[in-house]
Amino acid sequence: MRRRDLLKSAGALPFIAATGGMTGRAQTSANASPEVFRRVRPSDAGWPSKSAWNDLRSRLKGELIEVQSPLDACAGKTPAAACAQLFKDLKNPYFIGDNVALTQTLGWAEAWTTKSSVYAVAAETAADVAAAVDFARENRLRLVVKGGGHSYFGNSNAPDSLLIWTRRMNAIELHDAFVGDGCAGRVAPRPAVSVGAGCIWMHVYNAVTVRAGRYVQGGGCATVGVAGLIQSGGFGSFSKNYGIAAGSLLEAEVVTADGKVIIANACRNADLFWGLKGGGGGSLGVVTRLTLETHELPDFFGGCFATVRAATDQAFRALIERAVGFYAESLFNPHWGEQIVLRPNRTLRVAMVFQGLSEERARAVWQPFFDWVGRTPGLELEGTPAILALPALAFWDPDTLRKGPGLVITDSRPGASPDNVFWTGDQGEAGQFLNAYQSAWLPAALLEKDQQSRFVDALHAAARHWGLGLHFNKGLAGAPATALARSRDTATNPVAFDACALVIIASNGEPAYPGIPGRAPDLTVARSRAEAVERAMAEIYRVVPKHLAGAYVSESNYFDDAWQESYWGDNYPRLLAVKQKVDPDGLFFVHNGVGTEGWSRDGFTRGG
Repeated sequence: MRRRDLLKSAGALPFIAATGGMTGRAQTSANASPEVFRRVRPSDAGWPSKSAWNDLRSRLKGELIEVQSPLDACAGKTPAAACAQLFKDLKNPYFIGDNVALTQTLGWAEAWTTKSSVYAVAAETAADVAAAVDFARENRLRLVVKGGGHSYFGNSNAPDSLLIWTRRMNAIELHDAFVGDGCAGRVAPRPAVSVGAGCIWMHVYNAVTVRAGRYVQGGGCATVGVAGLIQSGGFGSFSKNYGIAAGSLLEAEVVTADGKVIIANACRNADLFWGLKGGGGGSLGVVTRLTLETHELPDFFGGCFATVRAATDQAFRALIERAVGFYAESLFNPHWGEQIVLRPNRTLRVAMVFQGLSEERARAVWQPFFDWVGRTPGLELEGTPAILALPALAFWDPDTLRKGPGLVITDSRPGASPDNVFWTGDQGEAGQFLNAYQSAWLPAALLEKDQQSRFVDALHAAARHWGLGLHFNKGLAGAPATALARSRDTATNPVAFDACALVIIASNGEPAYPGIPGRAPDLTVARSRAEAVERAMAEIYRVVPKHLAGAYVSESNYFDDAWQESYWGDNYPRLLAVKQKVDPDGLFFVHNGVGTEGWSRDGFTRGG
């Protein structure tokens, strides 16, 4: 039996033992197939009537919206000025986030295309969420949850569905000494911040760091939703020092499949609490509020940016070899995060960040590497390396960032908040259409002297096929013991904590949508690029086999048929037991999510 099959089987045992077997719609006999369960669509007789929808509307503090996508208005039409403007607007992640019908990624070649729900509950309270959950369960509706809308798998959209949209749940509250519900006398008070499920990280960093002088571990991309990132584990630029974001979760308010609003923390509903820390967004319930521990702020945050070009393959391999050795000697510590990128045109791009170092100390760290580049034949620096540090208080300050040389882009919509800025380097992801996306954790053992040569060979070979990024902040080997302990107490695949980096090999393109003249995806190009990504990843798997490498659930391959093992490793059986306890009928469905074995890809049919 393959290991992933064993994991699937083992994961069901706790539930079966506790209940004496399957119950309800999923009940089977020794010789019978599972009973087929189908959710309803608008064309079905069981779809709720107008009066039923109006009854739901009357129970909400928020709004029930009949969703219309601006993309649908352009499909099959002659190119018009309004559609041209729409595609310009799709490069603004705040525009996307504020539109109930849109998602930050528009689709993935031969996998999915963004499609809006029929109705959306623009929730303002947990009671609104509970009403939507009850309505979906009672009427057998496909239910979708969207906060930031950044899911690469399309998990924040589905046609013929009811959407719970948490964007308006954006309150932020700081605590000097937080103690979770039921934890008095059992858990020491800690500084913390409570955030609504609709918050995005730029606004949270602004509140916690710029205005309050503390640090909260979140995502690197400014417009990612807080709730989705935490539930997927959550790596940020400075995770090498603070651990994954889920490790700082102290408490969550959650609406479960039975429509109850509960608290999950270390003292109440502890199994669900553990599952929410990395078990995948939208699989176990609807998180409506999270409370995260905050940490002391270092004096400085900063970054190092440079590009080196090699004239020959031999020089490029020598460059990669020196970069790997330099990382192992000088950067493999809690100060440094983010990435080094290798491209087929024989370039190496440094896009690293640091914390707790002054600009002078950061320059001293990098000078030996740049000196080596300068004296090595066949290598050339493009321009002057940029190494800069900011007082940590100013690192996410919109006013300070706007003064920098192209650091951020401002939300230019009339009336937009001046706090709406995002990193210039993230604009390529706004409205993107994906061709391929794969990741793998690289064990820190590859940095050992006797392993570096084979590691370098694999990187060099992979970069001939397609570009790759070594995300050093997404491998937690080398992190402080306290950060590692917090991170290990999550559902995230344990291989992440012995990895020096997460390698990501991916291909994306400009906003595209089927049926819109001049904007339709080019599937021939997409297939060619996906094949190149596959060849590049095969080189990585020569030094770390796929079943050992794992993958990061938020940044991985849509078509991975071993996703249980890839995303959660030995944690999957425990996660599946939690899922079967809190959502036995599978109300909460996401692609390659916990407990989705036996469901159709679109989440409408189970069994048969």
